[in-house]
Amino acid sequence: MHRRRLIAAAAMLPGLCGHARAQTAWPSRPVRLVVPFGLGGSADVAARLLAEPLSAALGQPVVVENRPGAGAVIGTEAVAKSTPDGHTLLVMSNTHTANETLIPQRPYALLRDLAPVGALNIAHHVLAVHPSLGVRTLPELIAKARAEPGRLDYASSGPGTPYHIAGEVFRAMAGIQVNHIPFRGSNEARTALIAGQVPIMFDAIPTMREQIGAGRVLGLATTGPQRSPLLPELPTVAETLPGYEASIWLGIMAPAATPTPVLERLNAELNRLLETPAARDAMVRGGALPMPMTLAAFAAFLRADIERQREWIRMAGITAG
Repeated sequence: MHRRRLIAAAAMLPGLCGHARAQTAWPSRPVRLVVPFGLGGSADVAARLLAEPLSAALGQPVVVENRPGAGAVIGTEAVAKSTPDGHTLLVMSNTHTANETLIPQRPYALLRDLAPVGALNIAHHVLAVHPSLGVRTLPELIAKARAEPGRLDYASSGPGTPYHIAGEVFRAMAGIQVNHIPFRGSNEARTALIAGQVPIMFDAIPTMREQIGAGRVLGLATTGPQRSPLLPELPTVAETLPGYEASIWLGIMAPAATPTPVLERLNAELNRLLETPAARDAMVRGGALPMPMTLAAFAAFLRADIERQREWIRMAGITAG
């Protein structure tokens, strides 16, 4: 009997060793970091900032792949349906938590088909206008919009994006009628603003600060609870509309069935990178603050933000169009 047990145990060892090797072999090839937004936006910038140090930590190249379209649905669906082996990851944002309400017919459900990996950072926006609009302060913009209901347009990086949500919540709180003009990414929307094709836009502070400094656009206000250190001369929207705040946060997710040890390794490496002075300094220069979280904390954050976005969307009467 004892001899039979030894033989059986020995027979299991190759399989156990093979299983251990399979777990420790990850990653065995380049890791794709899919950005479901266009070039030059906050998610794209963060992904490219992350790629090199994450590649060094994992020992494999980390390749950024932009797959924009359909309010981030195209790239997100591609990741949700990819092999859950840790070699394909998604850079996501509060666009995704908003889409849980805005786009009910999505080909995926965020917390069913994707697994939380970790949070990246959070940043606030700036409200900018083209000089031809003839306003220089936020109260002047609100007054003009009230005097010309339905005649002013604002640009965003696409339906359901944080900049779209920021614009619609602003519209509702200011009691004005303005028209949403969505573009395929922040670069296209920003180009339209600079050209004067669309006179108003909420955008990332670092990218718009350059345009404000060059005089191509005018900054009216920032969207954080306090004034931005990058644009300290600008008031907050909340100084005119108390309680207003809008931000964009970024995170990483993986296909739902990705092995837990892989998720844990990714989370640990991500949090370690976010706590390095180099990463923190780069993010602060970009107007963002690192937001490291455990797997459980990020999952709870996502659930809470889905509800928060749902409340804002209903309050402002936002649609995906």
